[in-house]
Amino acid sequence: MALPPVSQPMLFLVLTVALMASIWVKPIRASSPEAGTVIPAESRPCVDCHAFEFMQRALQDLRKTAFNLDSRTETLLLGVEKRALCDCLPTNALS
Repeated sequence: MALPPVSQPMLFLVLTVALMASIWVKPIRASSPEAGTVIPAESRPCVDCHAFEFMQRALQDLRKTAFNLDSRTETLLLGVEKRALCDCLPTNALS
C-alpha cells in the first residue's frame, strides 16, 4: 500500500513542530533525586569481579553440558554396539 505524497510545506511543518517539541521537553538528568542512591566505590564490586563470576558460571554450565553430552554419547554407543551384537548372533543362539 503506497503512502500519499507529502508536500514540502507539510514536511516543513512536521519537522518544525518536532524541533520545537525537542527544545521544550526538559531533559532527564542523572543528578535528579529520582535517579537513585549513590553507592560508594569501596562497597561496589569491581567490574573484574563481575566478569570473573560470570566466567565461573559459564564454565560450570559448559562442564555440565559436556558431561551430559558424554553421557548421551556413551548411551548411544552402547545401544549401537548392542544392536550390532544382536544382529551378528543367530536368532536360535540367543534362546
